[in-house]
Amino acid sequence: MLVSLNPSALRQTRWYEYAVRFFFGGAVTVVAGLIAKKYGPTLGGLFLAFPAIFPASATLVEKHEREKKKKAGIFKTRRGRQAAALDAYGAALGAIGLLGFGLIVWMANPRLDSILVLTLATCAWAAVSVFLWRLRKTPFWP
Repeated sequence: MLVSLNPSALRQTRWYEYAVRFFFGGAVTVVAGLIAKKYGPTLGGLFLAFPAIFPASATLVEKHEREKKKKAGIFKTRRGRQAAALDAYGAALGAIGLLGFGLIVWMANPRLDSILVLTLATCAWAAVSVFLWRLRKTPFWP
């Protein structure tokens, strides 16, 4: 499956699908806040790093693929499951990239300006995530 950017897909998404994503994101943030209040900010921060909209996003990706196939007269669901699996794979690689982000913030924050630290950490996250995404196409990737 080829990954691509399709801005017209934003118009195909219904308002309630955005509401579901917003709800899941808010719910995960509230749970992380409650954990931080009870057990401290370190543990709460770990839960805040959870990809909050991923559960809603994965189900919506599968649903959209299924609807496109149904419109074309194809009633198989394999492509929808593959698209959701690819979304999950990308989320996992992005989460590994968050380790790079956290490492930069942890090591550089006391010494450097906060804006510079966040910029460096964001670049580290993007670099690690893109590197892993490209690495998956090499013959030695499991």
